[in-house]
Amino acid sequence: MSNKHSATLLVSCPDSQGLVAAIANFLLTYNANILHADQHQDAVENLFLMRIQWDLHGFSLPMESFAAAFAPIAEKHNMSWEVSLSSRKPRMAIFVSKYEHCLVDLLHRWRIGELDCDIPLIVSNHEDCRGLAEFHGIPYHVISVNKDNKEQAEAAQWALLEAAEVDLIVLARYMQVLSHKFVERYPHCVINIHHSFLPAFDGAKPYHRAFARGVKLIGATSHYVTEILDDGPIIEQEVMRISHRDDVDDLIQKGRDLERVVLSRAVRWHLENRILAYNNKTVIFD
Repeated sequence: MSNKHSATLLVSCPDSQGLVAAIANFLLTYNANILHADQHQDAVENLFLMRIQWDLHGFSLPMESFAAAFAPIAEKHNMSWEVSLSSRKPRMAIFVSKYEHCLVDLLHRWRIGELDCDIPLIVSNHEDCRGLAEFHGIPYHVISVNKDNKEQAEAAQWALLEAAEVDLIVLARYMQVLSHKFVERYPHCVINIHHSFLPAFDGAKPYHRAFARGVKLIGATSHYVTEILDDGPIIEQEVMRISHRDDVDDLIQKGRDLERVVLSRAVRWHLENRILAYNNKTVIFD
């Protein structure tokens, strides 16, 4: 449900009785009109996870006082939580190399309002996509990366991201591996698209390896980036059936359609605060 004057609370904590009632009664105390609520219990991990969105019209608790008011409940139930306001648009940076299909799709969806965010910059290690960025009026920064200057290149990227106050980084077929230091700065805030149905065919040239293996399905996987390559929490996946008649170029062409759709879904869900990541897994709330 879309609401331009609402708040969304994401909660995870050890599962116990009364959690839904505790959260709902807290919001009711301040006259909240709940728009949407979804929850999940992980019995194996004994975890409770919840997303709840409410209308701020008539909500009597100022949001600047929310943390202090909610703290006793959070402490009692050992909750990890975060709250976001629909009135604040997240700021998203896009990293891209030469392949432009995912970038084109993201910019189109952003332009028509499907991705509710600001895009203050696009970062690349090549000039190839500058025209797209300029068409959309977005600053485009080229920072060359190689094995000898990686630390300096990432320092330059950090400076741009911090100056732009970026909340989310999307790797739209950015063909560079981020360092551990980079990833640590943005936990669960870097989304990548991998052109394979992970965990199969991680790393480089997955379509070539899929073709050599003779698979009948190809896929694409969007995931949060962690310090282990292509091993972060999976957000979304999609597959397509192929046959012995498809060569590597056919797999690459068909895979492009999967990649752009899977990446855009993941980005939209993140922007809408529908994802909770835990234990290298994700819950995607309705």
